[in-house]
Amino acid sequence: MATARRFQVMTLTKAAAERVRDLIDNADRAVLGLRVGIKKGGCAGMEYTMSLVEQADPRDDVIDDQGARIYVDPSAVLFLLGTEMDFETTKFRSGFVFRNPNEVSACGCGESVSLKPADTAALAR
Repeated sequence: MATARRFQVMTLTKAAAERVRDLIDNADRAVLGLRVGIKKGGCAGMEYTMSLVEQADPRDDVIDDQGARIYVDPSAVLFLLGTEMDFETTKFRSGFVFRNPNEVSACGCGESVSLKPADTAALAR
């Protein structure tokens, strides 16, 4: 009997995992992890969202990677499949960066993206 393959929605780089652990460890309240999602907005149509998780939602997809716990909002899963989350520091800014194969376009400011749902049939091959 064949078993179904389970896909991890997102992966984290070492830098992203370190930053997530730092956010959790230094939160001003008890938190379980970081929730990642998407919302409509920005000039390209969608924006990534992040918030600290105090109480787990059983519908979230949970990722434990390198000691960091990410909760993926269920409405964002198809848009985030295959995404690598990184944390970068440059001369002018620092923040999370999403390398998302489902990204169609991005605005010039880098805060807003246009996403398409992942092709799950292609992922299953």
